Amino acid sequence: MAERQPKRRGFDPLTAAAVAFFLLAVALAATPALNAGPATLAGLLLLIGLAGVACLGLFVLRSAVDPTAEAEPAADKLIEALSEPAAIASADGRLQACNAAWKQAMGPATRLPKSGASAASLFAALAAARKGETGRASIRNNGTDLELTVSPLGPRRFLVRLPGPAPSLALPAAALEVIHAVSTARSPPPKVLDAFAAASPFGAALLDGEDPFEAKILEANPALKAVAGGGDVGQPFGQLIDPASRADAAQRLAAGNQVGALEVRLAHDPVRIAHLYLAKSEGRWVAYLVDVSEQKQIELQLAQSQKMQAIGQLAGGVAHDFNNLLTAIFMQLDVLASRHPVGDPSYEGLNEIRQTSTRAADLVRKLLAFSRKQTVQREVLDLGELISEFEVLLRRVLYEDVKLVTDYGRNLPQVKADRGQLETAVMNLAVNARDAVRAHGGGQVKIRTARLTQEQANQLGYPGAQGDQALIEVSDDGPGIAPEIMEKIFEPFFTTKPVGEGTGLGLATVYGIVKQSDGWISIDSRPGEGAAFRIFLPIHVPSAVSPPAAPVQPKRPVARDLSGAGRILFVEDEDAVRGVAAKLLRARGYEVIEAASGEEALELAEEHAGQIDLMISDVVMPGMQGPDLLKQARGYLGAAPVMFISGYAESEFSDLLEGETNVSFLPKPIDIKTLAERVKQELQKAA
Repeated sequence: MAERQPKRRGFDPLTAAAVAFFLLAVALAATPALNAGPATLAGLLLLIGLAGVACLGLFVLRSAVDPTAEAEPAADKLIEALSEPAAIASADGRLQACNAAWKQAMGPATRLPKSGASAASLFAALAAARKGETGRASIRNNGTDLELTVSPLGPRRFLVRLPGPAPSLALPAAALEVIHAVSTARSPPPKVLDAFAAASPFGAALLDGEDPFEAKILEANPALKAVAGGGDVGQPFGQLIDPASRADAAQRLAAGNQVGALEVRLAHDPVRIAHLYLAKSEGRWVAYLVDVSEQKQIELQLAQSQKMQAIGQLAGGVAHDFNNLLTAIFMQLDVLASRHPVGDPSYEGLNEIRQTSTRAADLVRKLLAFSRKQTVQREVLDLGELISEFEVLLRRVLYEDVKLVTDYGRNLPQVKADRGQLETAVMNLAVNARDAVRAHGGGQVKIRTARLTQEQANQLGYPGAQGDQALIEVSDDGPGIAPEIMEKIFEPFFTTKPVGEGTGLGLATVYGIVKQSDGWISIDSRPGEGAAFRIFLPIHVPSAVSPPAAPVQPKRPVARDLSGAGRILFVEDEDAVRGVAAKLLRARGYEVIEAASGEEALELAEEHAGQIDLMISDVVMPGMQGPDLLKQARGYLGAAPVMFISGYAESEFSDLLEGETNVSFLPKPIDIKTLAERVKQELQKAA
């Protein structure tokens, strides 16, 4: 026999009304004097009879609306039919009835856990049961972890079972009959959202109709209007979703792909993206709309960052290979120039080839700047002096119909950066601004420099600024930048200029230079209001205790006589570079030993131990790299200087040379004049 918990009834308004009506009738009957006439007594008797009929009707009505009146006997039969521990619970976790096996397993408690992790798991299972599913909960009772299953019995009644050692999810036939009997007596479909959905921070709506996108809204929580910009009662739910997105979601739903979220765009702002969750229960739909616009934006930024990183790696590799080819071209031009001096018919053609190769080398430098693998030679620069000196060149670049305005702020700081790189960045921004204003009949380009506080930098577009910042701003009064272009503006090879007029590397180069200088760049532009590019650079603060100034040594004069003597070990995997460089160095009096790999160079260094005056080596080679070669060959080279040549930046491998001395670097592409000058300088220093 099922063990029943004490039944506690709260205030019943129907019962109270019936009792009050009956007492009123008795009072009215007892009030008149006993000597009243026959007509009066007959009226009182009729009133008493009507009160009795009303009381009987109210009690019948109470029984009809009390869902537990008929459910309690069914509950007793249900849990008696189960051999495993079972109980009937209300929506708040209170137990209404339980069998003997339950009391033996769970103890005399009259309710399930109401706090902690157990309660969270339990109420999640109750929520699943309210949807007609079988929920599962993990609770802790008397120090033991238990797994419960929760099944729906009615709108506010649930069957809770504790499976035994060999639990079966199937219920006995008698229990199934009881559940069917109780289920058929359920109340109509819900007309209101539950408390959780009503108070949730995401949009929720109860819909009436077979098609959720055509169904009308019966009720919506306040968050739906904030998310979707609408959600009035009676409004078709589909009006909240962008038409194209709605059609796609409806197609996926019809195909049975409604599992999980449907990604949709909102009608009031198609830029905003939301995840739509739909659940059908009792002939009605419940829709949840979660705004994921910011999450999508972060995902896009991450994807863009990964794409830019991949392109940067590709650009660096391409630039390295191009530098090798350009080095071979420059050196071959040097050979041909010695055979075809000025006045020779071929001189002009060779000169054009050199100019074209120089342009190609400049393009490679831009690729390296974008990929942040360009050799950086940082120095302390005064921001005002840098721009004022560069202003003369800028005025030559801008045309007569473009006015250049400069604004130098007060107390301008010093920065530590590569002068050439910063000039390239400002030049590219100024040229872009010039082209923007000239396309609309001319205008003004303004360059502004200033010292900014951290708060000012934050307001001008540098959210992660730390301390004071140096600002270089290049602005124009042109047509501005469209929002769809703004997202791609720093991508390499993206340009809005006609074919043949732009490489699409100008702003990508600026971006790489700024990042390589530990800075930040932002854009402020609105269509029709011009554009402003702002470069933020960290301010250079000299150390409090300055070391004594070293005596200024005069710069070593450039060697005019490029001939010399000495044995050089030349290591280069590119045959075209190694062959022509060795040939030209031999023509200037040097003995050159060639090696096509690090392994071959190590053997030659051992063979000529103590007899090598200079080693020239590429950095990146198949197999043994240049720094590894130096570490293994240093014992054979002794104090001989080492010069690395590479198309990559020196910073890419400088950490691999820790502890090494008498090492220099020469970036590619190089011509024979530059190479011969550096070779003679290194040998003179070692002498």
